[in-house]
Amino acid sequence: MRRLALPALVLLLAALSGCATDKRNEALNTTLMRYASAIRWGDFVTAQAFVDPTYAEAHPMTSLDRSRLEQLRVTAYDEGGGPQPDGEGEVTQVVQINVVNVNTQAERSIIDRQRWHYDREKGTWRLMTGLPDFSPH
Repeated sequence: MRRLALPALVLLLAALSGCATDKRNEALNTTLMRYASAIRWGDFVTAQAFVDPTYAEAHPMTSLDRSRLEQLRVTAYDEGGGPQPDGEGEVTQVVQINVVNVNTQAERSIIDRQRWHYDREKGTWRLMTGLPDFSPH
């Protein structure tokens, strides 16, 4: 009987870890879709909610930042190859974002290098790199 119990326990643990991985991947896909949607619609206040609280506290969005973002209209958001694993509970994603300044009608493109971290306790993904930097360089 014990000979059967150990393999059964191993299979159960493997199945449970697979479920946890599936849940984490599903949460990642949902998070990335919602974040991309917020950026595409120019809803930077909602997008800010995806940013890690520690990062957001160290880099708060000012009213000047908000007013500058309100002058932009996103015309494209291209995830390229999608998220890539980068260590335990982390993924990176490189996104090309095109924006038009509503005052000047000038369009430009930026590359946003995102790093996402999975918070196991809360079961959520957090953006560790903040919102895209749209400032002209």
